[in-house]
Amino acid sequence: MEVLWNAVVDAGRLLVSGEITVWEIIGLSLNVSGVSILIAMIIGIPLGYVVGSRRFVGRRFVMVLVNTGMGLPPVVVGLIVYMFLSRSGPVADFWQSISGGEVPRMLFTVPAMIVAQVIISTPLVTGVTAAAIASVPVELRLQARSLGASAWQEAALTIKEARRGVMAAVVAGFGGIISEVGAVMIVGGNIEHSTRVMTTAIVLEARKGNFGLALALGFILIGISFAINNGLTALQHSGGRYER
Repeated sequence: MEVLWNAVVDAGRLLVSGEITVWEIIGLSLNVSGVSILIAMIIGIPLGYVVGSRRFVGRRFVMVLVNTGMGLPPVVVGLIVYMFLSRSGPVADFWQSISGGEVPRMLFTVPAMIVAQVIISTPLVTGVTAAAIASVPVELRLQARSLGASAWQEAALTIKEARRGVMAAVVAGFGGIISEVGAVMIVGGNIEHSTRVMTTAIVLEARKGNFGLALALGFILIGISFAINNGLTALQHSGGRYER
């Protein structure tokens, strides 16, 4: 119990003291996960709408791929991204074939971490969005079409009707990457002042035996996750008071 209390005190001290390193790690964590979930939304919500509202050849196979992607081990994603972005990988070969110049360093960078987190979060956003869209009565879309709605207007109306499920998709995607450690450790390298995020910092401090500091950072991560997800949940349920 004393260890937990000391960790809470340390967490408060780290935040109040304004220590640059801690805020740098927090800022990078939010930056990487924020950009990643934004890209995942841009890809996953439209794809989820198509999968959830349309019938096409191969739809079942696409759903199997999406559902499989929702359970991808992050460490495997990190390994695959590492192999693709390494100097001997296909991305480097393609770069050399079109430019003929020296291949820039792609591993152990923030963009590499974002790529890994986008791969992890996009299936989550897509799958939950597709389930939410599929739950919207088909009569609503048929009525919209009969009233002359365009394809874009029909899509906007359907997504609005399924907004709670879509926001749940965003929450699921963000929750899956803000707490992720395996992929970002592999492709980011946990480099101080460069690619060190909250989860990798916790692993580092635990390995060094600084369990109090590691637990303090853990409490900070939980607090940040709670605050952001609380905001997303409030947005998800906004307007509910007008519904009957």
